[in-house]
Amino acid sequence: MVKSNLFSILRASHLGPTTAVTFISFLLASSLWWEGPAFIIAFGIFLGQLLVGFTNDLYDYQDDLKHNRTDKPLVSGKITTTQLTKAIKIVTPLAILVNLFGPLGIKGGLIYLLGVGLGISYNFYFKFTLLSPLPYALAFAALVGCIVVATDRTPPLWLLISASCLGVAAHFANVLKDINEDLKSEIIGLPQRLGKRNSRLIIAGLLTGTTLLLNSVNPNPILLIVGLIGALLTSVATDKLIFKVLIITVIIDLILLLTSASSQIGSTSI
Repeated sequence: MVKSNLFSILRASHLGPTTAVTFISFLLASSLWWEGPAFIIAFGIFLGQLLVGFTNDLYDYQDDLKHNRTDKPLVSGKITTTQLTKAIKIVTPLAILVNLFGPLGIKGGLIYLLGVGLGISYNFYFKFTLLSPLPYALAFAALVGCIVVATDRTPPLWLLISASCLGVAAHFANVLKDINEDLKSEIIGLPQRLGKRNSRLIIAGLLTGTTLLLNSVNPNPILLIVGLIGALLTSVATDKLIFKVLIITVIIDLILLLTSASSQIGSTSI
């Protein structure tokens, strides 16, 4: 029962994206540091992502009930709002402590926590506005930037731009599947206002630009071709296929990002 409740609480964090962001942060930290600090950095990132996911499900509970989203643990009754609120209260101080007093340090930790705050602000405010992509753009830049800052180096502009573009593409892609339900609930961010077709074109444009930018930093013709094909396909793929194509393209861009970071920024002996 305890294990079942714990897993259900973790699922309320949007476990797939949370795990993906944590793993990416570990890989980036490993390329700039070494595995020891990287594990602690990734754990701090994980705690912050838990908060973003928890607050999202808690705030959206009534809307999720309205649309019968039974894949959400709160809606299915596997956990209660009281349990999720308690989890938020436990995770919040842990996230602050690990990020501020771990390898990220005060500067890096504050930058990452700013990103967490932006993610939470999206849940409560920005997703209803034309500025809905803004928290994603800034939070993804903060995610990669905080790890570089923690090594006493300045994050290169190409790294911040590419991370921001991937963040905004993720925002548009995440909204696609729920656009019609969002409109009924008066959740009218930028993707909802633009519609599915235009949102697809924006995703394709962002992924194309990101792939070209990252390849210009650390050229890899094979990854470039695969990435560009994937990016272009996101504009024409069916609803069932678009997320698979998107994932493949993002993986290509992440490989380019990580190899570029390793070669252009280098590791530290700290």
